[in-house]
Amino acid sequence: MENSNDRDIAIGTHDRPAFKLLLSCPTGLSPSQVSVDFTESYDRIPHPDADLENSVSEIWDKRLQKNASLFNGLKFRYEGHTLHSESNSNQEPRVCLHLGLTDYRTFIGTNLNPMWERFLLQSEDDSRQCQHTSSPLGNGAIVETSDRKLLVLRRSNNVGEFPGHYVFPGGHPEPEEIGILSHQAKDADSKQIINEKVSQEMFDSIIREVVEEIGVPADTLSAPVLIGISRRVFNVRPAAFFFMKCNLHSMEIQELYSSATDSYESIRLHAVSKEDLEGMASKMPGCHQGGHALFKLMLDAAR
Repeated sequence: MENSNDRDIAIGTHDRPAFKLLLSCPTGLSPSQVSVDFTESYDRIPHPDADLENSVSEIWDKRLQKNASLFNGLKFRYEGHTLHSESNSNQEPRVCLHLGLTDYRTFIGTNLNPMWERFLLQSEDDSRQCQHTSSPLGNGAIVETSDRKLLVLRRSNNVGEFPGHYVFPGGHPEPEEIGILSHQAKDADSKQIINEKVSQEMFDSIIREVVEEIGVPADTLSAPVLIGISRRVFNVRPAAFFFMKCNLHSMEIQELYSSATDSYESIRLHAVSKEDLEGMASKMPGCHQGGHALFKLMLDAAR
């Protein structure tokens, strides 16, 4: 497991890298190896430029005028992580994710703001550079079928981000799924309970996303392992990536996909070889290109 703060990998362009790997866990981390520190100290810091800060509300209001059905849901904000690497071969590597609370409105108004680069600070420290952005933690899954194919979706043209692009199935861990509406815990015992719930939601949510977007039953999926965190360089969007296996053949999965709960978000499911995935990766959003890079690091570590 390695801290990849200084690793920028460009795919398709030379002037701007598509993604940055914030965390690489090539051996894969199970839930027992992942903990969470969920606290308001990791929430977004408002920008001191009043005009820029006011643009968050202005952009959201304009979006609402065009689409009154927009919902301002809560999200977990990624601030960083702490590595606990093994000191000897008998100890498992562990990581603690530093998470705050944000929402969709602030994401639209900072990360997706046309002026998003003005929210960034000039700093080599990733958490400091992005302290004024919403930076909700997304997730994605590299799913391998029983015939050793990998599942990739083609996004609908009606979605808000990257319509028509190839993506891995995924979405977000959801605070409200585990009853979090604010930072309420004050004593140490309550905070520990909430941290454990949030940590479990990191893994439960990616299973939920695969089931909803692909249509496979949850009991056909192996336990997911965390393989790392990638950040899209364009509007600094972070996402955690997981690897899991499905015990169904890709042809069976194609049949199930037509009745998937969230199939409206995509127009096609592709089941591809590792070689074919190489060609599709350049047509993915940067954070998903990073997910592919994390998968390749996992494969390299297994050799």
